[in-house]
Amino acid sequence: MSALVAEMAKLPAFVRRDWKIALSYRAVFVGDIVGLAMQILVFFFVAKLVDPGKLPTYGGTVPTYLAFVVIGLVINLTAGVLLYQVSAALRQEQLTGTFEALLATPTAGATLQLGSIAYTLIFVPIRAAVLLTAIAIGFGLDLQLSGILPAFVLLVAFLPFTWGLGLVAAAAVVTFRRGSNVTGVAVTLLGLISGAVFPIALLPGALQTMAEWNPFAIAIDGIREALIGGTGWSAAGSDLLHLLPLSMAGLALGVLCFRWAIARERRRGTLGQY
Repeated sequence: MSALVAEMAKLPAFVRRDWKIALSYRAVFVGDIVGLAMQILVFFFVAKLVDPGKLPTYGGTVPTYLAFVVIGLVINLTAGVLLYQVSAALRQEQLTGTFEALLATPTAGATLQLGSIAYTLIFVPIRAAVLLTAIAIGFGLDLQLSGILPAFVLLVAFLPFTWGLGLVAAAAVVTFRRGSNVTGVAVTLLGLISGAVFPIALLPGALQTMAEWNPFAIAIDGIREALIGGTGWSAAGSDLLHLLPLSMAGLALGVLCFRWAIARERRRGTLGQY
């Protein structure tokens, strides 16, 4: 137990470091917000062309297309940020020459993995909540306040899956010294069948079946149910039971791939190369 406490006590140092780095690049925050605002503005006008009757209902409520697409975009963007940061943080350690030094410290590998994205894990859910709130106020979206907590819990339950994909990409960085294009393609395909921009019902039958097991689709649909339909914990609980095993499986796969990559490079004596 004391060893676990000692490892956990190291995490604030990672958070402080990444917070200071983030503060030194304020333009990134502004660019990110402006980019999302431009996307939302485009869909605001696209929404005028879409018949709401073609959209699925949530808790008996027919959403506007803007409310429908905003939730999907924010969740996909949130997942994209986390996925990128996991591999980018490791690549930065490689380029600055600190990656091998970190692994040589008396710090558990799990602590290094968690510490590298601890700041992102804290920042990403808060960022998503702030973005949704700002958009809802700015565009007058009719979202249910009672659905905020269930939606937040679903988002948190979804993040381990994205973290797992990020660790797969990080394993590719360790092995090939570059990010994994395969992982990027996989995430794009998962986003395509997530129902973020258009209803899943428009997909061919085989893709609809795949979407039923797509954590992106499960999270987005569950959060829409909570925020648009106000369905509460009963619906959110069902989605959580479906989502959590998939998230844990994705995280476990990522951890295994990352550990295999580290072990391989150690055997080859190439861990310090970049």
